[in-house]
Amino acid sequence: MKEQNETPVVNNHKFLKGTMILTISSIVVKVIGALNWIILSRVMGGEGIGLYQMGFPIYLMAITVSSAGIPVAISIITAEKIAKHDYAGAKRVFNVSLRLLFCTGLFFSGALLFGAQWLVDNHWIRDARAYYSIIALAPAVFFVTFLSSFRGYLQGWQIMTPTAASEITEQLTRVFTMIAFAYMLMPYGLPYAAAGASMGAGVGAFCGLMVLWWFYRRLKKQFKLETVKQAADSVVEPAKMIIKRLVYLALPVSMSSLMLPIVSNLDLLIVPARLEVAGFNVSQATTFFGYLTGMAVPLVNLSTILTAALAISLVPAISESRILGDTLGIKEKTKTAFRVAAIITIPCSVGLFVLAEKVAGMIYNAPGAAPAIQTMSMAIFLLGIHQVSTGILQGMGKTTIPVINMIIAASVKVGLNWTLTALPWMGIKGAAWATVADIGIAALLNLVFIYKHTGFSLPIIGVVKTMVAAAVMGIALHLFLGATSNWGVWNILGGIIIAVPVYGLVLTLIGGLKREDLEEVPILGHRILALGNRFGLFK
Repeated sequence: MKEQNETPVVNNHKFLKGTMILTISSIVVKVIGALNWIILSRVMGGEGIGLYQMGFPIYLMAITVSSAGIPVAISIITAEKIAKHDYAGAKRVFNVSLRLLFCTGLFFSGALLFGAQWLVDNHWIRDARAYYSIIALAPAVFFVTFLSSFRGYLQGWQIMTPTAASEITEQLTRVFTMIAFAYMLMPYGLPYAAAGASMGAGVGAFCGLMVLWWFYRRLKKQFKLETVKQAADSVVEPAKMIIKRLVYLALPVSMSSLMLPIVSNLDLLIVPARLEVAGFNVSQATTFFGYLTGMAVPLVNLSTILTAALAISLVPAISESRILGDTLGIKEKTKTAFRVAAIITIPCSVGLFVLAEKVAGMIYNAPGAAPAIQTMSMAIFLLGIHQVSTGILQGMGKTTIPVINMIIAASVKVGLNWTLTALPWMGIKGAAWATVADIGIAALLNLVFIYKHTGFSLPIIGVVKTMVAAAVMGIALHLFLGATSNWGVWNILGGIIIAVPVYGLVLTLIGGLKREDLEEVPILGHRILALGNRFGLFK
């Protein structure tokens, strides 16, 4: 049992445990969310969902501006303080950021509440009935902003369980409240039912905040004696200096967050219009755009849940090594992170490419979406590398570099969208290729800067071995799908069940997966290793 005043020891691969925890929580949250939309659509119908969604982009923008990347900055600075055993300094950073986010959250929550009518009157919101949904979302802006300071602080300690627990709690209570309020208010009309569903965001965020507060109190009690000792010897950093550093680190992160809605809006403006130039009518252009943004892109995002979690865990881990001058530690964590990213995302890319036609036809009931899904499958590996490399650069304190790279890549994407999408023989595949290029360029530029600052480069031999194993898996999957084409949906599930062990076996046999790799993986690693030992795969 760890004593209260014991110095916490951070393992070089502790971030992998955090990654697994965040990955599991993300999967749970997405499953709950998917069930929620199925039930909610039955309660409110398409029109009610539409009213709810009209207020949501404004809400997301308010949250993005309100927190402004500060949680990542808190995580970076807290990790630095903890690495130097300056627990009082870490707590002071948290206290200052807590007050800062309290103020910004309150301001933007009030702005959304009192500005809702202005948004409707000036036709930012086309349907006036969405007014009630907007004001119902206003309290959530405050709670989400406020709780983000707790998440950033606890992640700075490299403790990811609080984030995972709060996300699951937030999602469960949000979904329950959304469905319950929508059902109860449905007799009063769709606008009120949509507003009731919107209230779920605030209730969920409040419950998530309570979970984080409990974990914070437990951590504070555990290291109370150490904090007192450090407070007596530490130089008290002025609040003004802390805020200045927070803003310096946070602004580029905030700009990165804003890039997604900006690029999405540019796609909305360019892609359908250029499809019409290619000879498609308005209805066809809208359908193809839906194939890309509503079907292909979500599959790519689903395939990179683990690398997104890995990026979050990497920020404090790299920051800790940097402040200690541990160059070897940075390289080891970077090597491990990219290795995990490649081992997971490359087979996902191949698998989705092979399954594209089946997924489009059987899951989406939209066979025409297959070309967009196949093309976008190539973005999975690139997106995983981009996410991980961004986390590494942020942990190194180079938060400006990823956003500059994203702007450069987005500029190329706009040009490719304009050119390729207008070609009749490319159509929506042109827009998909533009997205792949966008992600690939941003990832490549990140890698260049990582090499410049650390000397690390991707291990080509390891990546090639992973590609070979994934290619064999893809062939096996293709043969299985052909042999069981009359199985319906079970054709897809059976294919996945066959593909996973084939990939793992081939990767192990050609030396792409070793004993030490599995020993580093928390929770599942030792179980897989024990199974492999029974068949003599690891020596």
